[in-house]
Amino acid sequence: MDPTKLHRDSIVIDAVCPLLFTPGYLDLYRRGGATMVAPTVGGFSGGAAETLRTIGRWLKLVRESDDLLLIKQAADVEGAKAEGKLGILLHFQGTEPIEDDIDLVDAYKELGVGIIQLSYNVKNRFGDGCEERTDAGLSRLGLKLIERLNQSRVIVDCSHTGYRTTMDAIEASNAPVVFSHANPRAVYASPRNIVDEQIKAVAATGGLTGIVGYPAFVSASVRPTLDAFIDHIDYVVQLVGIDHVALGIDYFEGMDPLMPLEAARQQYDSFIASGAWSAASYPPPPYHYPEGIETPDGLPNLTAGLARRGYGEADIRKILGENWLRVYRAVWGA
Repeated sequence: MDPTKLHRDSIVIDAVCPLLFTPGYLDLYRRGGATMVAPTVGGFSGGAAETLRTIGRWLKLVRESDDLLLIKQAADVEGAKAEGKLGILLHFQGTEPIEDDIDLVDAYKELGVGIIQLSYNVKNRFGDGCEERTDAGLSRLGLKLIERLNQSRVIVDCSHTGYRTTMDAIEASNAPVVFSHANPRAVYASPRNIVDEQIKAVAATGGLTGIVGYPAFVSASVRPTLDAFIDHIDYVVQLVGIDHVALGIDYFEGMDPLMPLEAARQQYDSFIASGAWSAASYPPPPYHYPEGIETPDGLPNLTAGLARRGYGEADIRKILGENWLRVYRAVWGA
């Protein structure tokens, strides 16, 4: 097996990309061989008006860029690969853009929002986040939201969401549910990581767990190794099988070396002060992503690392992107 050729030929999907709050970082993903990326265009702050402005900027960028393609169905991902373009999937990390009107789900779907996360760490009108003091589960409106997401063929994402809320959502959904970016707590016991029962439950829906590179979710080291990252992949594979693990690396602007330490600390202090982050789950910067994949242009090193770990070509292709593609087909259609 030639890992370089395998990476070049594979569909490579990073399904969580808050780094792309700044579209100027798209070139890092291009150099990393990505087929599709999912910029966070709304969720944990800002309502409908702010989110629509962000979506509008992305739609304009895609329209004016010959090498970008808006992803609305599974075939678009395959088309992006065939045409040598970078696919753009719009993703919400939370439900603030929906406000109290679930009809907005249909509008966002038409604009290209294909996956919506139920909460971002704290309580909202639909349910509790994983950093919340309580874990009350889905509200009545939250149950209606799951129904509407299924009807609109939008993927239900339980990342950052409280345990009971996730289990309620999985029970209520008639389509595959995912953790777009969450690591197994059995490998590293961050409060933000998820337990085996959650991993098994999403797999039983046909969904998957996307493995995260944010260092505090990978290991106790401030400079986690690539092997430590792959340990999380291994664990999910052994627990629920190769078809239910993928990538949601979660690169973001506050990471080293992209943001100076002083600015990263100011950003961190604002997240803590707002209550969006807690010190128990989010230590202060610097944030060094796993060795070899410190930034998105290093993604070929992950393919090489998976090969060294003993994964075969077909299984590596599934981890890199084909598992996400299977979920997209199941929820959005071919």
